[in-house]
Formats: sequence, structure tokens, C-alpha cells
Amino acid sequence: MTTIMQIDTLGKRYGLLPSEVLKRSDTFDLYIMDAALSFERYHHKKAMNNGKEPIQDYITQEQLVQIAQQADDQYGELKDKS
Repeated sequence: MTTIMQIDTLGKRYGLLPSEVLKRSDTFDLYIMDAALSFERYHHKKAMNNGKEPIQDYITQEQLVQIAQQADDQYGELKDKS
């Protein structure tokens, strides 16, 4: 499904039919599309946040470690019960 959406996005951006995108595009086009969409999303979120820096939409390494530890603790409890 992701590939279909990428083909659609490239087609809309450059005014190409999906068959033309399949014939003419390569991974560089996908890289540029991803960068452009990320940039647009950043500025949209910034505008929605009254010009302030947008809220981060990713997990930090510390948060990821905490989530992993919680899962490990929970798995350990389940393992002890069986």
C-alpha cells in the first residue's frame, strides 16, 4: 500500500500518470519526495503551533529504552506466572 501511495504522490507532484511514474522514476525520486513531504509537514505543524517549533513526533532514545524496559518487566511477570 505504501508503494501505491508513493506512486500517487509522485504523480500528483509532477503531473504524471502512474504508468509514467513506474517507467521514469527511481529511488532518488522517492528520496526527494520523502524529504519534500517531511519539510512541508514540518512547516504545517509549525504554522498550526502559532509559529513556535512544532512538537516532536518521534520517540527519543531514552523513551525507547524506557518502553523496552517496561515490556521486559511485563514479559518477566507473565513468564513467572506460567
